[in-house]
Amino acid sequence: MPWWEPEIHADRRPLLKKRGAIKSALRGWFEAQDFTEVECGALVASPGNETHLHAFETALTGPDAASKPLYLHTSPEFASKKLLAAGETRIFDFARVFRNRERGKLHAPEFTMLEWYRAHADYDAVIADSLALLWLAADVAGTETLRHRNAACDPRAAADRLTVAEAFTHLAGIDLLATLSPQGEGDAHALRSRARRGGVDVADDDDWSDMFAKILTLRIEPRLGLERPCILYEYPVCEAALARVSPRDARVAERFELYACGVELANGFGELTDPVQQRARFEIEMAKKERVYGIRYPLDEDFMAALAHMPPAGGVALGFDRLVMLATGAPNVDAVLWTPLA
Repeated sequence: MPWWEPEIHADRRPLLKKRGAIKSALRGWFEAQDFTEVECGALVASPGNETHLHAFETALTGPDAASKPLYLHTSPEFASKKLLAAGETRIFDFARVFRNRERGKLHAPEFTMLEWYRAHADYDAVIADSLALLWLAADVAGTETLRHRNAACDPRAAADRLTVAEAFTHLAGIDLLATLSPQGEGDAHALRSRARRGGVDVADDDDWSDMFAKILTLRIEPRLGLERPCILYEYPVCEAALARVSPRDARVAERFELYACGVELANGFGELTDPVQQRARFEIEMAKKERVYGIRYPLDEDFMAALAHMPPAGGVALGFDRLVMLATGAPNVDAVLWTPLA
């Protein structure tokens, strides 16, 4: 039955009311921390430059009927960082974002991304923010234990902290750092042999990143955030996205993810502000996207220019619908969306 049937809506409404209460509480938390709420536009020149990130494409037609390609944003990240370059120091956005080729119990093509940035703060500060928001959401929902499928997690327990290398060693039996060069470049042959010895089915034409993702998804993620939240941090530089290189080890970057009940809730960075490094990463990602999918997205040249003016910062993107799902005990993200896509 469709969600708009009165009896279906009546069953869903308590979860949706809790969604509103959680959103209000999180907004109040940010305001108490002297953050400014912003509203980044959804129409953008570039939707992001990651290989497996897919956007909805549209076009802007002017009065002269000339057409310019645009995209619905997959994240407010580029616009938010432009605001940091403009002088904002603490910002957050409950952004409606759009991702194509994503549909499932944990994915919706249109969803809410809670994204925030602290200028002149490291990623330890935004890790602390993420854990505080998880606790607050559970409190507002009246939840003692987060549950998803057969997993449970105490949102108030001290978080486990695990580097990606430690996770690969302890949970997959793979020495990940041994497959990286001193600069953090992945050796596909080295990872393939270790993956196969560990019983992971990888293909001959999988590159290092493909195998990394398979191992992470199959062997590691389902075992994170069980009993207590988990911070997975220090991703290899070749998986750094928009995170800066760690001053501790040039093979890894200041990127973390927050997990509860085996579900990834947040992805955060000590932000990269070097436009040359960022451009090089984007070009690598778009070259692979063209090889794999036959398309590539343009770079946002305004964003590249703004990076040179952006202060050091920590930032996080948190899947708000997933947070509500776990806090309320809903079975999937559609259950906590007011008008889910049929």
